[in-house]
Amino acid sequence: MQNKFEQDLEKGLYVVSTPIGNLADITIRALNVLKKSDVILCEDKRVSKKLLNYYDIKAELFSYHKFNEKESVSKILEIFKNNKIVSLICDAGTPLISDPGKILINEIERNNIKIIPIPGVSAVTTAFSLSGYSDHYYFYGFLPKKLGERKEAYGQFSKIDSSIILFLPARNLVSLIQEMQKYLGDRNILIAKELTKIHETVIKGNLSNIIEKIKLLVLKGEITIVLSSETNKNKEQNIDLNKEILDLSKKMTTSDISKYLSKKLNISKKDIYRQILNLKNKK
Repeated sequence: MQNKFEQDLEKGLYVVSTPIGNLADITIRALNVLKKSDVILCEDKRVSKKLLNYYDIKAELFSYHKFNEKESVSKILEIFKNNKIVSLICDAGTPLISDPGKILINEIERNNIKIIPIPGVSAVTTAFSLSGYSDHYYFYGFLPKKLGERKEAYGQFSKIDSSIILFLPARNLVSLIQEMQKYLGDRNILIAKELTKIHETVIKGNLSNIIEKIKLLVLKGEITIVLSSETNKNKEQNIDLNKEILDLSKKMTTSDISKYLSKKLNISKKDIYRQILNLKNKK
């Protein structure tokens, strides 16, 4: 008798999301598809085998990554001619999100082969769900390696009124955060490291004060960050500023509060002084 979670698969390319860390973060549907696949296209066979062996999945693996994308397409199309069920996975998360696959998807469509998404976890949505910065986000992916191209990206970010999600190499995290503060101002930031794994770490702060926290981390691999927009940064800082002012007004003068909070929150003393007056007028 067929398990109620199982389904007969039609021919096509299945784009299957896999865990970003914890191997339990995979859907029943995804497991069913992978178990019934004749061929699984993957980035690194060694990485994919850890998942497939854990769930006793025996499909043939075909190495498909950014260095062989173009030359692999014709071979993959031949596989479909043999009436095979084919799945595409990446090393972690949802395929095609800063991972190879765009060339293949376009060729599959040109050859009238059906594409079936099997949704699941992504570092993008996982990190965004923890930020609380806004209801909208803009996903950029990895920043360019050249400074000139990164400056163009920062210019683009300055015009976006939503949270911005980036992937960064851990080895460059400190220098890139310093660079972002220079070109984007002091925004709120969430840094997510090893999401869903044993050593998962999520820290929040501002671009101006997060580096001291980063120095306590062991940095390797890839990091997901969420930046607040300029609008959301200002909203959050105003809320924090009001609370700080009210707490300090019981024991400090207006002048001392302005000096103290200016240094702590990286806001001008004039702006703080003006906010103190606004709060006094509301009483």
